[in-house]
Amino acid sequence: MDVATLRRICLSFPGAFEDFPFGPETSVFKVRAAVAGGARHEAKMFALSAMNPADWAVSLKCEPVLAQQLRSAHPEITGAWHLNKTHWNGVRLDGSLPDDMIRDMVEDSYDLVVASLSRKQRDQLGWAGLARGDGV
Repeated sequence: MDVATLRRICLSFPGAFEDFPFGPETSVFKVRAAVAGGARHEAKMFALSAMNPADWAVSLKCEPVLAQQLRSAHPEITGAWHLNKTHWNGVRLDGSLPDDMIRDMVEDSYDLVVASLSRKQRDQLGWAGLARGDGV
């Protein structure tokens, strides 16, 4: 997977945008529901990458049990650097993992973050809920 493909995947979700709070070399992909009535809603991160092809990786939110399973099965998946390793995986993008699997992990990360938004915010995004069921 290349930089352009990761960026396109991350930006394909409703309310997703790219931000650079750590400087121009680090892309942070966040989701924010539409602002209604002047109220400001904090954007939440679902992916983080230095976008450096020489050290190509992305950090993605993941359910803790699944995170451990993925790390056990794939050496290219570890606890994310500088993030809570219980909830965040670091995924090396060196071509070892299929693009479809990476896309699924990005989508799962987005879904976990959107699930934490209020029902009104989820509705504004037109989010259908987690494939496992929207238990929020």
